[in-house]
This record gives sequence, structure tokens and C-alpha cells, in this order.
Amino acid sequence: MSTSSVHPKGETQTVALVPYAGLVAVDTFGVRVHVEWDPQPAVTPLGQLPFFTELLHVSGLFDPWVESCPVYLTSPNAPSRRDLLGTTLLAILAGHQRYAHISALRGDTINPPLLGMAEVVSEDSVRRNLSKIDEAAGVQWLHDHLDYCVAPLLAEPWILDVDVTAKPLDGHQEAAVKGYNPHRHGRPSHTYHTYYLSSLRLILDVEVRAGNQIGTSSRPGGSRG
Repeated sequence: MSTSSVHPKGETQTVALVPYAGLVAVDTFGVRVHVEWDPQPAVTPLGQLPFFTELLHVSGLFDPWVESCPVYLTSPNAPSRRDLLGTTLLAILAGHQRYAHISALRGDTINPPLLGMAEVVSEDSVRRNLSKIDEAAGVQWLHDHLDYCVAPLLAEPWILDVDVTAKPLDGHQEAAVKGYNPHRHGRPSHTYHTYYLSSLRLILDVEVRAGNQIGTSSRPGGSRG
């Protein structure tokens, strides 16, 4: 007679993480650095960036993304393409939602060299130079690199899920029109069309469209799914 239980096991108990005792070698775009865990200082939003930088370096994703960016700066006072996009990347990873928040990165002397940057550029420089990118060329540039990251997964059968979220807006923004808005009736809004693989929790793309465009978009196309 078997004594094994017929009931499935419950969730395992979580165990507190123990800091690694010693130095961890990390290869970055600048030099090899050694990371040491210190439980006493406060947690910083970019504390894990050396490991993400190593991922970008080993995978070869960052350099082609920078080199293929369709921004062409000829002024001798213009920032390098790497500093411009590196500053944007650092701001996004830090959770910044406005250009003005980039000022908080100006005092960071550790993470920019890890990405091979010479300096963190100002918020005005980021805003002004990113606006020089042709919209069609910029969208194609980003889509090409996003598709490269997920293309191997799409070789297997999968289902595309689409979620449309309304975001009410104040002021006068491009494509801000009145549409279906369950929370602030009569306010203009944008609609965020999110395409994702729910089984993998992987977002394929997000489109920002006018507030009255709540139907599915043509972005994924017939070649996907």
C-alpha cells in the first residue's frame, strides 16, 4: 500500500535572501567592476544596474541600438549619440516620467561610465535632440530592436492579448480627444493599446493613440499570431 499523499503540495515557504559574501565580478562597456553587497546603506533605484549593464554588454544589444538610432547631430557642441541615448536609458530605468527628472542623474559618476558614456547630458539636450528624430524612422528603429528581442519566442504557437486603457489628460496634447472615459467624463484622453503574451508576461508593444480609438490597432499585423 502506497503512503504517498494524493493532495498536491502547497506553496513553498519563502526564504529571506542572504547577501553574497564577497565580490562579484561584472563586465561592463567601460571596465570590469566588482560589486559588493552592503546591507547598511539605503537602497538606490539603480543599484542593480551593473548587472543589467553586463547583460547589455554580453548580449550585444546596446551598441547596435545606439549605432542605428536615426538621429544625426553635426554641431560641434552636440552630445554624442551614446551619451544622449544612455542618459535616456538611465532615466527610464530610474522610473522617471518627465524630462525634468533627468536632472537627478547629473551627479551620478558611477553608472554612466559602465555604459561607456562620457557624461549625463541635460534634460534640455535630451528633449531637443530626440525631437530631431523623424517619427517614421524612429518608430521603425525601435520596432526593429524590439522585434529582434522577441522573435525567437514567436516561432512557437502563441496567442496575442490586447488591452486598451484610457488615460485622461489635462491641457492640449497631440491626439488628445474626447472618447470613452469611465472615470473623468468629458475630458480628452489617450488610449494605450498594449499587446502582450499573457502566458509569458511579455509585452510586445504599446501604442499611444487618440482617445476615441478604442478598437484594436494594426501594429502587430498578420505576421504575428
